[in-house]
Amino acid sequence: MIYPIVAYGDPVLKARAKDIPADFAADELQKLIADMYDTMYYAHGVGLAAPQIGKSIRLFVIDSAPMTEDDEDDDAPAEAGVKRAFINPVILKESGEEWPFEEGCLSIPGIRERVFRQPDIIIRYEDENRQVREEGFSGMTARVIQHEYDHLEGVLFTDKISAFKKQIIKSKLARIAKGDAKADYRMRFAGQRGR
Repeated sequence: MIYPIVAYGDPVLKARAKDIPADFAADELQKLIADMYDTMYYAHGVGLAAPQIGKSIRLFVIDSAPMTEDDEDDDAPAEAGVKRAFINPVILKESGEEWPFEEGCLSIPGIRERVFRQPDIIIRYEDENRQVREEGFSGMTARVIQHEYDHLEGVLFTDKISAFKKQIIKSKLARIAKGDAKADYRMRFAGQRGR
């Protein structure tokens, strides 16, 4: 199932998501993860957090391959893309010198801004089989994870830009919140109901 993407302005995007309990039905969780991948690919995203489909639970999926392929012109060693679901994640450590990259978000179409993030993370999470893992990620994959993890904390990339930049995009954000957004995927705006 392809879900509509929740747009900027919906309160679900600003709320801290709740842990998925251990007794959550496994088949229901697998279906949700599959649907989130389908939705993410349909919208040409590299990550999707459950709040972006209106579910305030601690789950996100990523496939960083398109981001790492775009990086091939750099002198840095090639980075392999990662496709993974993260259930109840906790970032344990972020390290390295912050570096800028122009980020966008499926919930905020048409706006991209430079965001500074640290290049290395260690994260503890449950995989699709509810097995606890602790793993390190770097580069673009770490950035995608940090962006999606922020969604679970009720933080958007626009919260990480300067006050000056926020002022510049304020009217664009207001238009998106009112339902004036152009995207090549279905969106759900604040006040709308449905799945």
